[in-house]
Amino acid sequence: MTEFIEKISSALQATSWIERLAVGFSIVQVLLSSRNKISNYFFGILSIVLTISVLFQARLYAEILLNMYYLVMSFYGLWYWKFRNQQAEVPITRCTKGEWRTVFAIVILGYGALFLFLRYFTDSDVPMLDAIVSSSAWAGMWLLAKRKIENWILLNISNFIAVPLLFYKDLYLFACLTIFLFIVAIGGYIKWRSIMKDQFQSNPHPHVA
Repeated sequence: MTEFIEKISSALQATSWIERLAVGFSIVQVLLSSRNKISNYFFGILSIVLTISVLFQARLYAEILLNMYYLVMSFYGLWYWKFRNQQAEVPITRCTKGEWRTVFAIVILGYGALFLFLRYFTDSDVPMLDAIVSSSAWAGMWLLAKRKIENWILLNISNFIAVPLLFYKDLYLFACLTIFLFIVAIGGYIKWRSIMKDQFQSNPHPHVA
């Protein structure tokens, strides 16, 4: 335990201010998201931009592509939550069968594309785990943008796999952050379920365009 704490302390001391800001904004984003606040996207966008800067310096180009996807989905989510329907806020709902098909397509096709890219065009030694972490996160971000409660399930599948992967890579700071995000996602699911219940009581037959 002492060695583990020392490694985390060393990791914190070694991080740049850009990395720390990126992690800080990420924490704020997920907390706001769990509270159903649209402002989560503003902090998410700041975190992603800073993260891309760090990844570029580290020459982690595949991770840059993943974060570019997050950036696009963040702008899409901001538009979808706020501007798509000027009459009323888009309600939180559950996935339809069609949306589940889209989720599976994102996960399966995303996994296949990422695995092939990591396996044949990078020096990754964990292409399978890296690919499933990213593809499930892609699906979770899409569901978050659509305000589907199942987004928390997909994001936590990604988090659950990412934690041991990050420890394996000696990225203790980000592993601890991911554990924190895992716990917050559980709270987010519970919070969104409560909001859904209130929505149903006020409008038993909501119309979602």
